[in-house]
Amino acid sequence: MAANPREAWEGCSVLLDINDGDRLAFFRLTPAATVKVGNRTCSLQPLVGRPFGSLFSVGPSGLVPCADAPSSRDDTTEDAAVGPAQDETRDNRSLVDNNTAQNLSSDDIEAMKRDGVSGDEIVEALIANSSTFGKKTVFSQEKYKLKKQKKYAPKVLLRRPSTRSICETYFKKSPARTGFMRVDALSLLLSMANVGPYSDVLVVDMVGGLVVGAVAERLGGTGYVCSTYLGSAPSSIDIIRMYNLSSDMTTRIVQAPLSDLCSLQNSGNVSSGLNDSIQGEAQEPTAVPVENTQPSVPQPTDTTVSDEKAQSSKEQSIDTDIPEPLLDEHINQDGNSSLDSKGDEDGSSNGPKSLKAGKAPSPERMKYWSEHGFSSLIVAAPGHDIESFVADLLPLLSYSAPFAIYHQYLQPLAACMHSLQVSKMALGLQISEPWLREYQVLPSRTHPHMQMNAFGGYILSGIRIHNGDACNGSK
Repeated sequence: MAANPREAWEGCSVLLDINDGDRLAFFRLTPAATVKVGNRTCSLQPLVGRPFGSLFSVGPSGLVPCADAPSSRDDTTEDAAVGPAQDETRDNRSLVDNNTAQNLSSDDIEAMKRDGVSGDEIVEALIANSSTFGKKTVFSQEKYKLKKQKKYAPKVLLRRPSTRSICETYFKKSPARTGFMRVDALSLLLSMANVGPYSDVLVVDMVGGLVVGAVAERLGGTGYVCSTYLGSAPSSIDIIRMYNLSSDMTTRIVQAPLSDLCSLQNSGNVSSGLNDSIQGEAQEPTAVPVENTQPSVPQPTDTTVSDEKAQSSKEQSIDTDIPEPLLDEHINQDGNSSLDSKGDEDGSSNGPKSLKAGKAPSPERMKYWSEHGFSSLIVAAPGHDIESFVADLLPLLSYSAPFAIYHQYLQPLAACMHSLQVSKMALGLQISEPWLREYQVLPSRTHPHMQMNAFGGYILSGIRIHNGDACNGSK
């Protein structure tokens, strides 16, 4: 872990915001990592040691820090504040877009580029040679400046990958990879599951590890995150590599099959065989496996067979070309994603070694969970029938423990809610639909965004209670 987590360090993951959200890209800061901004390929080495939130411009030698970025933004804000008073007698009704207002030709601009003129100077030259710029309203002038700045003087913002920034990036560029989960739905999941320090959270994450990383980030190195899965092959949780979690947080993330958790809770004679399987899995780290889509949980008597299948699947190298969520790569502007970028292939081995998350829990921890239960449950499995395995997940919780289930559609949650009501395994059941709408806040122009996403999925929440007919044993 870096000495100062507020600054980018060698080998960390970063989120680059190019031209104020026009392009969002994940990168790992390796010696060979590069980013393409416009027609230029720039090295990412100038980002090392810079605080998150720094703004960079593209210069002749690559990315150059913008030292005057805060003052320029303040001046823009002040101009916009006084804009409406100065703009009362001007409008754009007499302006005609006939491509004759600009005196500079494309050849003149190319000549300025060859002479080493900076992008900001080119923008100022375009404004000075525009015959209609002074006739435009202040709002139109700002739009003109912003348009030219994105073309000739692009800016790159260094952002720290966090739960919010990662979720927003995937939802904007590749929402199917995270089950169309919006950031407000993810925050509501954590709140309804009462995720806090020193909690033991059971998670079914089939959205690439977004939920597991969010829970681990909120726990802050306390408690445990147990990612369970159906069948013998664990689901991919590779998104957590972008969180830059410390070693203390990484060791708190464990993976265990649902069959082992259920068998350990139901009978005590299976625990000896379970411990042997856990020791065998701990000897070899789990690779990035293909997601198993079995709808039902294997029987406790088949644990040995499932362990043999798990070991055989681990021996096969499955982490090559899986269309799983992006790791330290970038999401292109076109929305296409590549699992390995050029810079990461050349320099990924030079970065600092970090602990791999998702190891098997210790037998002592498994025994503790079988006796006391988990403190909360979060399920995010959009592509699976949640009603079939939620009945096996709830007995693993302690009594009065909250749970939250996410799905992109309403009908699966309604069927699951009805099943829980009939079985009397939970109370306080409710289905929530999160609502999020962004507003533009500018002087005399404050209004909701014209384009927004009206769908954020649904969340079923409740509290687990004791039911002697449905639950076996007591905690």
